Amino acid sequence: MLHPSYSDLMKVVNSEVEVGEAPVVNSRYSIVMATSKRARQLIDGDIAMVTADNKKPLSIAVEELNQSKIKILADEE
Repeated sequence: MLHPSYSDLMKVVNSEVEVGEAPVVNSRYSIVMATSKRARQLIDGDIAMVTADNKKPLSIAVEELNQSKIKILADEE
């Protein structure tokens, strides 16, 4: 089981969206794509922005997203 859950991650990503604006993330697919892209960056040598117990790149990417160390940009940005 993934901790935090997809819905928790979506809340974190959309937390800075003002009332009336469209959310940055509408689906689990967006979360999966963002974390997998970040995990590939970590595999390629990027430095992790969090300290994680689990050293797997995907787990680190999820934790970075959960702690708002990385952001998902909307399509127009």
